[in-house]
Amino acid sequence: MIVLKNAYLLEEKKTVDIKIDDGIIVEIADNIPEEGVDLAGKILCRGLIDMHTHLREPGFEYKETIETGINAAIAGGYSAVCPMPNTNPVCDNLQTLEFIKSKANGFNIFPICAVTKKLTTDELTDIKTLKQAGAIAFSNDGKPVSDLSVLKEALQKDELIISHAEIMELNGTAQSEYKAVEQELEVLRKTGGKYHFAHISTKESIELIRNAKKEGLNITCETAPHYFVLTNEQVNSNPIFKVNPPLRQEEDRLAVIEALKDGTIDVIATDHAPHALDEKKQAYQCAPMGLVGLETALALSLTYLKDVMQIDEILNKFTINPAKILGINNFGEIKIGNKANLAVIDVDKKWVVDAQKFQSKCKFSPFDGMNLQGKAVKTIVNGVIYDN
Repeated sequence: MIVLKNAYLLEEKKTVDIKIDDGIIVEIADNIPEEGVDLAGKILCRGLIDMHTHLREPGFEYKETIETGINAAIAGGYSAVCPMPNTNPVCDNLQTLEFIKSKANGFNIFPICAVTKKLTTDELTDIKTLKQAGAIAFSNDGKPVSDLSVLKEALQKDELIISHAEIMELNGTAQSEYKAVEQELEVLRKTGGKYHFAHISTKESIELIRNAKKEGLNITCETAPHYFVLTNEQVNSNPIFKVNPPLRQEEDRLAVIEALKDGTIDVIATDHAPHALDEKKQAYQCAPMGLVGLETALALSLTYLKDVMQIDEILNKFTINPAKILGINNFGEIKIGNKANLAVIDVDKKWVVDAQKFQSKCKFSPFDGMNLQGKAVKTIVNGVIYDN
């Protein structure tokens, strides 16, 4: 049993004590006359959900394992992650899906399965069967579903499709993203369905999505902290900054911030994509794309968005919004009878990123050495409390 004392609930804007027994919230009161963990001066909120994580296992355990990815998630305040399917074998089948779920070890893993078999074919996976077995959504992240007739077929299955919007022939330019967004929105207009755009990074994509939302299309989207913290000017041929989509211009960075403010961008995800150091140390053109984000995403957001957004608006993009999009609306909700999946946040805590201390296997980051303010100092996963 755990008693959380003097917990400031951001959603309700009040301070309470909370008793957790056998992983379940059993009491919420102004004062519970028992000793417990004093959270005075801290915010208690729903546990963070990362809609976009690469855990690398099975197949690429030298980059990350499910265990080390979970440890990184907990250190960042996350009670749940949604691993992408670009593993080896691809998570396009029941056996791989069950393997990933079996590695959760008490953590909340909501797997995303592939839209098409092996991510490279035009043959749809068995979307309905995979959903019944625990897939939370479907995506070919890392590769676009370039055949729009296949995308149309997938949308007609009426499950959440997460788009990696890219026209490969345009080689990562801004056009490669927003032209793909434009095409996919046109399919959605004709077909309907539930659609979520991953890692949006350009001002043109944002404007297309903003207008499509005004039309009433059933769409949502995410960005990642590197798109509102960094720009392409910082890359300077350093492969640690090499991501997909690439870092953009300052005007795009500012557009991302504005879209977070006005609600066009619903979610802040990490696109946590670990690699081995010897891979990233190759020449820029040869190095793989991706950076780690689970242990820095919340702090980067609190540091770089605090002057333009309220704390609750920022946290909603890690908690309430992804839960709603994924169809797990009450995940982390602080009410009696719910599993305790929570984050304790110290918005005033100043700290310096030290990538060597990451829980992830990946010990390098473009944010290494950066001064940040705000941190999840405790993470509660199904009633188990972790100190970060």
